[in-house]
Amino acid sequence: MLNFKGMRFPAEVILVCIRWYAAYPLSTRHLEEMMAERRVLVDHSTVSRWAIRFLPLLEKIFRKHKRPVGGSWRMDESYIKVNGVWKYLYRAVDKAGQTIDFLLTAKRDKAAAMRFFDKAMRSSGTPDKVTMDQIIEDKEISVIVRQVKCLNNIVEQDHRAVKRVTRPMLGFKSFRSARNILASIILMHMIRKGQLLKEGIDKMSFADQFYALAGQVRPA
Repeated sequence: MLNFKGMRFPAEVILVCIRWYAAYPLSTRHLEEMMAERRVLVDHSTVSRWAIRFLPLLEKIFRKHKRPVGGSWRMDESYIKVNGVWKYLYRAVDKAGQTIDFLLTAKRDKAAAMRFFDKAMRSSGTPDKVTMDQIIEDKEISVIVRQVKCLNNIVEQDHRAVKRVTRPMLGFKSFRSARNILASIILMHMIRKGQLLKEGIDKMSFADQFYALAGQVRPA
């Protein structure tokens, strides 16, 4: 459960702002205008601080309730601009399109790919086989690795869903903010794909699942 003690705005205002920001292609200035129409005066920079502060905490809570993924993985990387410089977002999904994990890195090389692979295995176990564009060789890991371009279409399509939300954000100012906001966007994408595993969750809407994850009831 998130702790909103000491915050000037009520939890329901904070949560609706950060949910909209991470779930839909909106900038913080869009949210400032939208909240003003509802007679809530909140600065766009405040929304940004809320997102960076609270959304990574929700992503950590989500990991404790994430549904298991399949053993056939598709790994790929995409490009994200941070302070005017391209960085690399490694991601993996299983053959059903369920998100496995992600990692934002400064470089695109074998070491970065291996760091991501290690992170993904810590969270989701060792896969049976992996499809990727580059080969990772590790004698201690018994995994079938394939380079089949057409099989990676599913993760490439998944990249587009993330990019659709980041586009109105007009780039990130720092690596930390990029990492935190990307985690929250991917979190929302996983909730939408039904990857949250909690009692009664199948009967809840996307928004209600988000509030349940935060330990709150959705505002009327």
